[in-house]
Amino acid sequence: MRHNIQLFDQPLDPALARQQVEDPSCGGVVLFVGNVRNATQGKEVLRLEFESYRPMALREMEKIAIESLERFRIHKMSIHHRLGTLQIGESAVIIAVSAPHRKAAFKACAYAIDTLKETVPIWKKEIFSDGEVWVAATP
Repeated sequence: MRHNIQLFDQPLDPALARQQVEDPSCGGVVLFVGNVRNATQGKEVLRLEFESYRPMALREMEKIAIESLERFRIHKMSIHHRLGTLQIGESAVIIAVSAPHRKAAFKACAYAIDTLKETVPIWKKEIFSDGEVWVAATP
């Protein structure tokens, strides 16, 4: 299989995502890791909570991977997203891409995270010291 799509209820492992895409034919491996930061729009973030409609989220993530494989002529792609409560510094999303050349891997990775944020039904709630807010996209 040339793509690996997963939703996790436990911490993400960048080494696993990278291992899933590495191949001797590829000179470029790009790894994007989106972590929970401690502030947004000038407000202190205490934690994030992620929810999704799993069947549709997995389908949409798979569509992103398949389109990326064809559009950018990459070799492999992994997209891993975390669900549940995440603390500051934890990884919320990891995208790994391998390609014979770096430019295709970078373009595919950027496309994947941007499209994921726009189309995949994963919602995040930002928890602040003075309240909380649902955000319509991923980190």
